[in-house]
Amino acid sequence: MLVLWAVASQLTERPQILPAPWVVAARIWTLAASGELWFHAGMTLFRVLASFVIAMAVGIALGLWMGRFRTADHWLNPALVIALNIPALVTIVLAYIWIGLNEVAAITAVALNKIPVVTVMLREGSRALRPDLDDMASAFRMGRLERLRHVVLPQLAPYIAGAARAGISLIWKIVLVVEFLGRSNGVGFKIHLLFSSFDVAGVLAWALAFVAVMLLIDLMILRPWEARANRWRRDEA
Repeated sequence: MLVLWAVASQLTERPQILPAPWVVAARIWTLAASGELWFHAGMTLFRVLASFVIAMAVGIALGLWMGRFRTADHWLNPALVIALNIPALVTIVLAYIWIGLNEVAAITAVALNKIPVVTVMLREGSRALRPDLDDMASAFRMGRLERLRHVVLPQLAPYIAGAARAGISLIWKIVLVVEFLGRSNGVGFKIHLLFSSFDVAGVLAWALAFVAVMLLIDLMILRPWEARANRWRRDEA
């Protein structure tokens, strides 16, 4: 990809339209050295993590409820379908209008866009729970909390890990839109300013720097977690 990018940048008649990789890398180094990158990337990462925690908590609870209780699924499914099909931009704009141009609106808008996706994945996971393990829990007269901890959550762990990996990549993209439209800091805000001046090198520098952060989170946290969550399946096989 880097070689193709480098070749394409040299074949472009106007270098400012597609700057070379070394130009973008130098821009990232300058931003990092000045401290500007760490501040704005930190604000974006804060919004990503806050939205991620809320979306996962609410989505897991709703998915488990809908997957385990047919009546809840019957009544909530139409609302879930509607939520899945509302464009993220609409949710963001309405959150800013109804709540205001503040952090609560930004984080709420991002979480609302992710909750339906987590709910669907956990609902399907709940439907796939093994009934023989439920029977075992009943035979041993396990309480609800014990059953949830020792029977339900271990089986749902692969679905939770999958929802987390798929979700964080979606959340950070929506966070950039939220910042682009109504925040005064963050990577999306900086991209907004650079877009106004058609600074392609700056846009690529900010975007790729934050992509690197998200890749580190995926490689060091989410991917090992997903492998651990699926280990029992391999052991069973």
